[in-house]
Amino acid sequence: MLAQRLNTSTPVAASAMAGRSTGALHPLLPAAIPAETWPVASLFENLRAAYPWFSRQWGDLETRWQRLEVPAGAVLLSEGEVSRRAFLVEKGCLRVWFNRRGRDVTAQFFFENQVVSSIESFRSGQPSLFTIELEPSVLWSISRAQFEEVQREARKDAETLGFLLDAAYDRQIHYMRLFLSFIRDRPEERYRRLVQEQPQIVSRVPQRYIASYLGITPESLSRIRARLARSGRS
Repeated sequence: MLAQRLNTSTPVAASAMAGRSTGALHPLLPAAIPAETWPVASLFENLRAAYPWFSRQWGDLETRWQRLEVPAGAVLLSEGEVSRRAFLVEKGCLRVWFNRRGRDVTAQFFFENQVVSSIESFRSGQPSLFTIELEPSVLWSISRAQFEEVQREARKDAETLGFLLDAAYDRQIHYMRLFLSFIRDRPEERYRRLVQEQPQIVSRVPQRYIASYLGITPESLSRIRARLARSGRS
């Protein structure tokens, strides 16, 4: 388990890992805007271009976020803590996991264009069910108090409110699909679906975390990959 803690009140210098996002779980930006082409300073400019009807809110929204450059292994939130911040990923990969009888079980990955937090804890103030840790990343952070101000403003505008609700719905849809896959699909089918629908996970995430996400051992994943390679299906 990676133990380094992140002080979210102070930016931490680090080199960011280059990466591509080709199938975000709930993208804040459309896939038509490749993550690798973004200048660092233009993230919010791209948001304005992607959602012109939301443009009047971006100026105010941008001032509420703090940019962080975070080293590998930093822990944004530990299981059992209360989530007080949400994060927008400009560059990098975050892993969300929970402890099951002494083993960490991966629940989700987040890449460029995505907002991540322990939503249940962030909204309710209850202890988080998950730990959030990451590779070298560039993030934008917003406090719960600032986010609640954005929400209050959003209630005055149906389009803005819909924008925020869509992000929340997409996360719930992801968990529903993952739950159904564990009931319906064999491990090999789950891996093939992952390759087809979320190839950025396969290309960027260590195999042990992919195995944990699929609910199998790394050895089982190696056998599945070897079998599919022999059959020419991966």
